[in-house]
Amino acid sequence: MISKSQLEIIVSKLEKFKKPNERLEQYPTDSETASIILWDAYMKGEIENKIIIDMGCGTGVLGIGALLLGAKKVYFIDIDSKAFEILKENIRKTEKEYNLKLINKSVFINKDIKNISKSDFNEKIDIIMQNPPFGTREKHIDIIFLEKAMHLAEKIYSLHKSSTDNFIKKTTSENNFNTEEILRFDFPLKQTLKHHKRKIHRIKVSCFILFKINNSNIYK
Repeated sequence: MISKSQLEIIVSKLEKFKKPNERLEQYPTDSETASIILWDAYMKGEIENKIIIDMGCGTGVLGIGALLLGAKKVYFIDIDSKAFEILKENIRKTEKEYNLKLINKSVFINKDIKNISKSDFNEKIDIIMQNPPFGTREKHIDIIFLEKAMHLAEKIYSLHKSSTDNFIKKTTSENNFNTEEILRFDFPLKQTLKHHKRKIHRIKVSCFILFKINNSNIYK
């Protein structure tokens, strides 16, 4: 199995959007943030041999990282068909460079997240990992992603602006989810969209690690 440093190097080589869609807030998860989140999940036994969704996958940083760490299958979901062109090329290049078989463990769903349902999957989803839009263009789209994730899986890794922490906690609690841990990042937003004023602008971002409360642990 690859090391954390090897993981970060590999995902840093993945192609990003050349012309990101401003409306979709297509900012990539940077390699350092992605590798920390993925390694945290891997060390907890939540990636190897698991069925994972990379929700709003973009060019596939989180999902490809999960495959590299031994995921049984990854569902890549995104509304943008152009994202899948880059994603599939990223998988092909990674397979060739590191002599791996990843494409046969990948499923691609080109669909609006609002229209995703459990019927899109023929098996139980173990983990959802997502870096959703922060909601600066479409208000509350981050909450739509979060609520969809809570409907589909019992364990979630979800990135949100730290300024919304209290709202995220309230939303997850109302949906019978608890926060296991919050990973904090100074998330780099590169100057890829028209409204970006600086080459790199860092914002405070929280990765919520969430789990569903069930009847067996409610009263513990």
